[in-house]
Amino acid sequence: MLGTFLQLPDAGKVAAVDSTLKSLPQSLEPLVTNFKEDPNTALQTLGQDALQFGLKVLAALAIYIIGAWLIKRIKVWMQKGMAKKKTDQAIISFTSSLVSITLSVLLIVIVIGTLGINTTSLAAVLAAGGMAIGLALGGTVQNFAGGIMLIIFKPFKAGDLIEAQGLLGTVTEVNIVSTKLRTPDNRIIVLPNGALSSGTINNYSPKSYRRIDIDLPFEHGTDVEKLIETLKVLVAKEKLVVTEPIEEADAPFFTICDIDKDAVTVRTRVWCKNEDYWTVYFNLRNTLYTALGEAGFKFASARVQVKQS
Repeated sequence: MLGTFLQLPDAGKVAAVDSTLKSLPQSLEPLVTNFKEDPNTALQTLGQDALQFGLKVLAALAIYIIGAWLIKRIKVWMQKGMAKKKTDQAIISFTSSLVSITLSVLLIVIVIGTLGINTTSLAAVLAAGGMAIGLALGGTVQNFAGGIMLIIFKPFKAGDLIEAQGLLGTVTEVNIVSTKLRTPDNRIIVLPNGALSSGTINNYSPKSYRRIDIDLPFEHGTDVEKLIETLKVLVAKEKLVVTEPIEEADAPFFTICDIDKDAVTVRTRVWCKNEDYWTVYFNLRNTLYTALGEAGFKFASARVQVKQS
């Protein structure tokens, strides 16, 4: 069709252009005017503009592909470099995510600028849009700020066992807006950083030793001295219990901690290494309940009084 148009005489070309002028949008009138005045030159100019735009699109596409690859490589390099320096995994995850997002936004701006779009106006639009999004996503911004606070003050690190927001689990990841916990029954809990940073965090992992208290109720009239001597023998058989006082732990301790109308409660307090906590916790409970019962000590039970009318 283009070849047929070029073969027409000048008068025919003008007539053809005039016939389509009324059907074109007003924004194309300058282009149509150029066709009327000099169709050959207008077509050459249009072809050159199309070629230049096509080259810009190819350049922008190449920049995006190379940039995305570089961002991915930079993220991997950062993670490996920080891991070699034995940086906490939570900091590695947070920092790499933040850098990746920042570089991705910068790459998009560069690609748009390559296409010939005014990035100054785009920056103003992004700033206004960012403000609107920030107001709409106030909770997300709070979580982002909370993530920064967690990274700066380090109340915990990846691998720590913590209790927060009524949940107990091991920290597996800290990203920009949330923290992931793995619960003892192997569930993944995602906690928002905003609430996490402003709430109470109970961290069980920083110290090398932990204390275990086991309170057992016995019937009134129980020979407490004999009971305590039996407890000492049973606890001494648990090899994972600290037997002598050290800097972070004390020797086993036994005492009456409560007396009420139903029972005399005797407390057994021991210390063990952090990693042995649950092993000692369950072993001692099983051992004390079984061995004390076999030794003739009777555990108390709550008494229920029934009034007769």
